[in-house]
Amino acid sequence: MSDRPAALRAFIQGFAHAFRGIVFGLRTQRNLRVHALATLGVIALGFVLQIERWEWCAILISCGLVWAAELLNTAIEQLADRVSMEREEAIRVVKDAAAGSVLAASLAAAVVGAIIFLPRLLA
Repeated sequence: MSDRPAALRAFIQGFAHAFRGIVFGLRTQRNLRVHALATLGVIALGFVLQIERWEWCAILISCGLVWAAELLNTAIEQLADRVSMEREEAIRVVKDAAAGSVLAASLAAAVVGAIIFLPRLLA
């Protein structure tokens, strides 16, 4: 007897957990809401300026990386706060490094956006 229905349910349930994590991030993290607005703005601008297919790829990958970094930062902060609410140097370093990853992804995304959009906006 095959266990495919159970495996499919588990697979689908994994998506439900992931979407719940995104919703949690949007509800609790101001910066993720800012990234969401920026993503919507960039997508709208892409349609208005009729960017090329490869440019869409660069924009969407950049946005996805920023979202991924922000959600991982949220997860790390939640876990670190669960481990200890005390001021500990090791936890501060972990939280700072996670926040730095968001900054790095955001700066890279901003550069990609500038390369794609600025020439069109200045023309």
